[in-house]
Amino acid sequence: MDRDAMDLAEAHYELVISVDARRSGQYDDIDKPRMRARIYQVVETAFTHAKVARDAVHMEDRGDGVLLSVSARVPVTRLLGLWMVELHESLRDENRVLKVPLGLRIGMHVGPVRHDAHGICGRAVDLACRLADSAAARELLDTEGADLVLVTSGSLYEDVVRGGGKFIEPERYTSARLPLKEGEVTAWLHLPGRPAPGGPAAAPTAASPRTPAPARPRTDSPADDSGTSYSAQGDMFVNHNSSIGSVHMGRKGGGDR
Repeated sequence: MDRDAMDLAEAHYELVISVDARRSGQYDDIDKPRMRARIYQVVETAFTHAKVARDAVHMEDRGDGVLLSVSARVPVTRLLGLWMVELHESLRDENRVLKVPLGLRIGMHVGPVRHDAHGICGRAVDLACRLADSAAARELLDTEGADLVLVTSGSLYEDVVRGGGKFIEPERYTSARLPLKEGEVTAWLHLPGRPAPGGPAAAPTAASPRTPAPARPRTDSPADDSGTSYSAQGDMFVNHNSSIGSVHMGRKGGGDR
């Protein structure tokens, strides 16, 4: 087996990043290319400002988003910290001049990735994409009127986020149990620049207005009912210690977003 064939057969541990645009199906044929150009603009600007070498990044177009994998030679903490800060700031700059703000859902996971002539594959890739496309990520982005939501895998949170670091604030993440196609997983959700979802300071401010969410039904809770409730395609709630639980993803009487 030649070296090129060996490289294709071997899996390398890399950070996988899935970037999806909010409600991309609502863009018409004229606006969609502009939306795609903005996604690439904010992603590439963030890599430049975070000093991530372009030859360390694999990038695939996904129509309404982009799929990335980053070489292990780049510290994961830089992507979770500085790169996310730069991505958020670049996105906010773009949105200041848009009537309809661009919203992004980011899924992240570290695991074995295989490269071939057509792109990347592996369970790590599947999981990052599932996290970004999860109902919880969609619902939280809309409910909070945010520009950006990050969803990390449970292992990425435990191995990297929990330890903190420059621009990494684990206390601003909220855990959730998400039922995905491959089974239920633990994920952690984060709104850059905001407290953990469900915290007392998560209400809109003059700097981050949002459309008021419709009233949500209460769920059964302990005697301490200080928690804040969110609906995530059904019965998701956030309790007072910022942990999302009891997630039911079957939206009642709703269609695809």
